Order: sequence, then C-alpha cells, then structure tokens
Amino acid sequence: MRILVTGSADGLGRAAADSLLSGGHDVVLHARNQDRAASLAALVDRGADIVVGDFTDRDAVRRIAAELNGRDPLDAVIHNAGVWRGRAVMPVNIIAPYLLTALLDGPRRHVYLSSGSHFGGQPSLAGVDWQGTTPGSYADSKLFVTTLAAALARLRPELFSNAVDPGWVPTKMGGPGAPDDLELGHQTQAWLAASDQPEALTSGGYWYHQQRQQPHRAVNDHTFQDQLLKALADETGARL
Repeated sequence: MRILVTGSADGLGRAAADSLLSGGHDVVLHARNQDRAASLAALVDRGADIVVGDFTDRDAVRRIAAELNGRDPLDAVIHNAGVWRGRAVMPVNIIAPYLLTALLDGPRRHVYLSSGSHFGGQPSLAGVDWQGTTPGSYADSKLFVTTLAAALARLRPELFSNAVDPGWVPTKMGGPGAPDDLELGHQTQAWLAASDQPEALTSGGYWYHQQRQQPHRAVNDHTFQDQLLKALADETGARL
C-alpha cells in the first residue's frame, strides 16, 4: 500500500513510517521544512518518498495535496502532524488534516491522531480562531479532529476513517517522563492504515492500543459533526 504519514520527521510519525517501510509498504514522508526533511535521509534511502511543507500555511497544504495527486495514488493517510500549544494548534491539528481529507484523491483509509485530552475539549465552535492569530486550545483541536474522523465515517461509508489516541508517550511533545509505551503508541495507526485484519477494516472508531473506546459524547453527535464540517468548509473554501 502507498501511505502518507504527516509529521514524520520524528516521534510517533517517524516510528509509524519506519514500521510501515519495514512491512514492505510504499511510504510518503512529510516534513515541515528542508532541515527536517534532511533528517529523514535514512528512510528515503530505504525507498520512502517525501513531501515538504509547513502545515501552518494553508497554501502549502494545498500545494502538497496537488503534488501528491500528481504522483502514484495514495491508499491511506495517517494524519499524524500535531502541535501541543501556541498559535499553530488549530492550523496544524485540524485545518491541515481537513484540507488534506478534502483535497487528496483516492485514499480509502484515513487515520487521525487524537488524544485523551479531547475529553477536555469544548463542543462549541463559537469564537474559534481557525487562522491561528492567537494560541489555540489543544484539547479543543483534538475534539474537533476526532469529530472529523467520525463525520467522515458517517458521510463516506466507502472509506475507513478512524481516530487514534496513541497515549501519553515519551516523544518530544510528550516529554521524557511520559508513562505510556512509545512502541505501542504508533502501532495502532500503522495497523489501521495497512492491515487486512477484519478489526482494522472498520470505520468510525476511536482507538487506544488496538482497542475501540468510547470518545467524548459530542464526537458522534451528528448535529455537531455537521456544524464542524460547515465551519471548516466555510473557513477553507474546500468541501468534503
């Protein structure tokens, strides 16, 4: 399978990309700039493709989508790129995966990185700063992207769309004291992107270590899903 892993220069994204390459898959890496792309040379030498672009820049996301649509078709996307705090939170954590979902041709599987923090998110779109002119709420962004995954599963039943909580793992974002297992942290998204096991060929799930869990109650609220999709479409000019 041909699989895009966004935010794959380090942490969970790199681990997932490495695992998928080792499994014989055709992997497309993503880095936000050329310096970070250079750090992926070892994976490129093993046959990985790569795209470069800063997800805080919507035009860069659109360019990446157009670039990928001109290459071999993608089978799956792991929407891994994310930031913990600051003005990039909404642009990177929800606008970029929404744009890729709307603009990419072909992927039948979408795996979105959620977080247990999404339970602390507020199911309200009032006053959300999608442009990132002010710092965004990480919890809200993860509630939104988890809802996006569920909405896509409902509206596009021919696709497999799922959200994954990788746990609090010792990445650069999670910090060295994080209690969860880094190996387990990337396995579920790689499994959902590539496995032919019946459990992986399902949609609309919120997963933690290959086990389906119950997400925040707003995630499967169709009214909230529709409100979110309308807000994202109006904001970006791209519709699913």
